[in-house]
This record gives sequence, C-alpha cells and structure tokens, in this order.
Amino acid sequence: MKDFCIVGSGIAGSTIANLLAKKFSVEIFDKARGPGGRSSNRRYEDNLSFDHGLQYISPKTSEFKKFILNLKKKKILKKWDGNHLDFTFKKKKVSTKYIGLKGNNDICKYLIKKIKSNYLTNITNIKFNSKYWIITLNDRDKVFFKNLILTCPFPQLKKISYKYLNKKILNIKPLMIPNITVMAAYKNYKLMPINSIRFNDTILAWASQENTKNRFISKQSLWTIQCTEKFSKQAINFLKKNKKKYELLILKKFEKLTGYQVKNVLFQNIHGWKYAYSKIITNKNSLWLNKYNLGICADWFSGPKAEDAWISAKSLFFEIKKNPPKNRRV
Repeated sequence: MKDFCIVGSGIAGSTIANLLAKKFSVEIFDKARGPGGRSSNRRYEDNLSFDHGLQYISPKTSEFKKFILNLKKKKILKKWDGNHLDFTFKKKKVSTKYIGLKGNNDICKYLIKKIKSNYLTNITNIKFNSKYWIITLNDRDKVFFKNLILTCPFPQLKKISYKYLNKKILNIKPLMIPNITVMAAYKNYKLMPINSIRFNDTILAWASQENTKNRFISKQSLWTIQCTEKFSKQAINFLKKNKKKYELLILKKFEKLTGYQVKNVLFQNIHGWKYAYSKIITNKNSLWLNKYNLGICADWFSGPKAEDAWISAKSLFFEIKKNPPKNRRV
C-alpha cells in the first residue's frame, strides 16, 4: 500500500507530490486527459497548441521567483518578451512574464515526471476506515492509501470530503469565479507583432497570440481568447448546451475588436472553467488533518495565481513535516 494519494495534477498537486515523493511513495489521480489542471495546454495539430488556462507566470515572492528562475535555467520555462497591449490603461507594475518551453503545463510535467500518474480517472467516493483510505475510481474500482491529499476547487472539495471537515472549514466561503475561453486558428493573416491584448470590453478580457511564444512555426494565426468575469458568470451554466452559440458570439466580438474575421477560422473550440480562481483569500494556506491523514492544498486558500497554488502546496508539506502521518498498522 502506497503512502500518499494525490488528487489533481495542477500546480498544487504536482508541487506537493514532488515534495512528498522525496520521502514517501506517491501516486496521482486526475480526471483530465493529462497533467496541468488550469495550466493545461490544448494540442491542435502536429505541434500547434493553445494555453487555454494559465497564460503566464510573473513571480511576486522571492522564494517563488527563485523556483521559477531555476526552472528557466533548466530550460523548462522561458521569458515571454514582446508587445503586451493593455487597453484598460490601468496602472500596473511592469513584470517579467514566464511561460513553458512547450506549454504552460511544463512545470507540472517536470515536477511529476517520475511519479505514477493516472488520467481520465474520476474520484467518486472516499472513505477513511480508521487505518487507511478507501478511494473509489469512476464509481467502479477501489484503491487503498495510507494518506490522502485533495487539491480540487472548494465546491468539489466540500462535496467529496464533507464528512471529514469541521464546521470552521466547511464555512469557508471562497468566491470561486468561472472563466470561458475560446481557442481559434485563423488563415490568411500575417502574424501581428503583438503577444497579448487586454481589452476594455464587456465580453472579452484578454487574448494571447500563441505564435509569439515561439513554440512552433505556422502560417496559421492561433489565438486564445478569454472572457470577462461578468460574461463568464452569466454564461457558464448554459455553456454545455450552447457551445456553438457562445463560440460564435465570442469570435464575432473578437472580429469587431481586432479585425480577425470569423470566416477565416480553421479551428475553434470553447472551454469553460467553472471554478477558475477565487477572489477571496482565506486565513490559511493549507490544511492537514492528522486525525484522518488528510491534506488539502489549492490556490483558493491564498489567491488566484499559480504562485498561490505553489505556496499552498509548500505550506501543506511543512505542516506534514511538523505533524507526520500516524504510523497506523495496516
């Protein structure tokens, strides 16, 4: 029986898995097709791809900056230099932007490259029997672990683990914000010398020209288009049944703002993150329940950025070191 089951392979899950794997046996389970969580990269054709979640990383704390610079030195990450236009004209501190060499899930891939990971695997039930965790996969198979780490968004966390959380934790109310993203490839356009555009619009918030990340050479222009918080809130619950409608609406708005015509779209796909990030910061960075050998880490504890997910995972690791798992005989 392995020591730790990690649910989720995003920044938080990959970081805690990497740290724990230095001392314990670890295995990861994720319902997605591959690693990365909200830093996922969507392959289009050949080596053409879109970063449809996390757009870039700009470190704020010295510790995280050191971590990012080390990954840059190892050629996992690189700088994303160029023209980043901001039509909101809000005063913002100019920051260095880092992206993955091949995709923004490169961080997660690097951290868990030696750890067994299972994808397209949904955790449908968890049960602690006083000695170990019984975890049900896809309503069918059962696996057994001494300890369990959850890195899912707060609403999903409450649903699966409410039996083991006290009222103080259950009453945490992070404000989870959705995000809707469209990926589009266009023909018949010369590449613009623009990396990204921040819009002052009610529907579109941001667009990134994937070609400027220098991961591929193509005559097609690839754009990742992200919607505003207000629009995403209005549309997220209707997205599954109205994908084509919302794709067209977003692409027409992009055409109006940039001139990229819908008729020149070669490929389009829409994705909705129901729990993309949290706008409310809790008074914790993570949670370790020694009674159940249950750990929780995620960005919603401390902020909306990838850095917050990393900080949460580091925090949980130090909590586990201070209060190591009980040595229950199995």
